[in-house]
Amino acid sequence: MLSCPYATDSGPGTTLVTKDKATIDVPTDTATKPARFGFLLLPGFPLMSYASAVEPLRAANNLKRQTLYEWVHLTYDGGDLVASNGVRFPPDAKLADAEGLDSLFVCAGGNPSQFDHPPTFSRLRELAHAGVRLGGMSGGSYVLARAHLLDGYRCTIHWEHIPAFVEEFPRLSVERTLFVADRDRITCAGGIAALDMMIELIAQRFGATLSNAVSEWYLHTRTRQGTDSQRMALRERTGVANERLLKPLAAMETHLENPLSREALAEIAGITLRQLERLFAEHLGTTIARRYGEIRLDRAKSLLRQSTLSVAEIAVACGFVSTSHFSKVYKARFGRRPRQEREIGLPMDLPAAFGVSYKGPSD
Repeated sequence: MLSCPYATDSGPGTTLVTKDKATIDVPTDTATKPARFGFLLLPGFPLMSYASAVEPLRAANNLKRQTLYEWVHLTYDGGDLVASNGVRFPPDAKLADAEGLDSLFVCAGGNPSQFDHPPTFSRLRELAHAGVRLGGMSGGSYVLARAHLLDGYRCTIHWEHIPAFVEEFPRLSVERTLFVADRDRITCAGGIAALDMMIELIAQRFGATLSNAVSEWYLHTRTRQGTDSQRMALRERTGVANERLLKPLAAMETHLENPLSREALAEIAGITLRQLERLFAEHLGTTIARRYGEIRLDRAKSLLRQSTLSVAEIAVACGFVSTSHFSKVYKARFGRRPRQEREIGLPMDLPAAFGVSYKGPSD
């Protein structure tokens, strides 16, 4: 059992002693069976997401001086677990051999759309059928969706993966929130949102007293709700406060495949086209057309790196009339052609399950 400097045994319960010497009595049920979590860590998994999920479990055990949670690190192929920053450690078991789990979280980063391993999908379906609660963190939802384990469920995924995710799975109900719990599925956008998710799970099982203590343990003074937005508001992201400019900017982000005309954007802003052009020049130092093009090209860059869509499909999804025009303007903005971008976005040391053959016209 891990030591805990702020907890003392107190007969049938546990007394948590905070740093300001206040005491919190937390009833301890010695008959409580530990909840067993599995973490399927795919090559290049985001270490921040994983740590934010497992550390609250460790803290809960420490604070109650009782094994409330157990966890195992799983590999899909028997190899070492390698994080996005190069941290490497051996797994506890292969996914195929994992037994006795209550929950299993798939943690994936990089380009999860490249992961294609039927045995993993099959094993995940077996676990779901056996009653194991399944979750996805960061790009882990991609794997669950590929295994058809999010069909009929609400879900979320890291905002960077959303454009590619909705292109590949248009029928899924995707929410742009921190985490989504829907029956026996729980998906999380990743990053420190995993901390909020786990604190919520601890609260559901053991109440607010323990979950609040875990939050304070990690100096997390405001636990966010699952329904909170993943990203800053457009006002904060752009530094723009003028509502007449924010409205057309928001419309640009949601109308990429069929771009709106400058006149339509001016109508959304409630001003004349000349006035809108002036606002773009004064606040953003650019024109309407240039800004709109940058937004569409940024989306295209994300799709090139985060999806297996062909260059032609990405061009259409981002509102370009031809692949040749798309390639030309893409190179003008980023200094390389779309296919070169895709090659840059492909890690060279991923195992065979990540191998994808891209199809589409040459650019």
